[in-house]
Amino acid sequence: MAMSMGGGGSMAEINVTPMIDILLVLLIIFMVIVPVTPNGLDALVPQPPKNPQQQQPNDRTIVVQVLYRPGQAPAYKINETDVTHQELLSKLTEIYANRAERVMFVKGDDQVSFQYIADVIDIGKAANVDHIGLMTPKIQAGQ
Repeated sequence: MAMSMGGGGSMAEINVTPMIDILLVLLIIFMVIVPVTPNGLDALVPQPPKNPQQQQPNDRTIVVQVLYRPGQAPAYKINETDVTHQELLSKLTEIYANRAERVMFVKGDDQVSFQYIADVIDIGKAANVDHIGLMTPKIQAGQ
């Protein structure tokens, strides 16, 4: 609204309605752009069995350990069985041949280079393992 004082000039007001419209449109755009669910890595943690008496040996959780040996290539274990690097693929393929749940965990010593852990993950994928989780000392201590 314009007001007139005395002699002749009128005073103009700023129309804020278009600015509010632009602000609301931008608010809606930013609300749509922001993802609703956060993206991250799927982490698998080994769960204790619900009924230990009914658990069969074939359904045990498979843990591949990469053990540090100073000055040498690391040693490998599937659960508590020693295996060589060359046997790893054939043993994992044999284990997961008749399993419905194809989950494997990889546990590496602190001193082992990550390239050996990544190699075990690649071997697990080649053995048709669906989900591969990494175990850390903190997860192991919580069991």
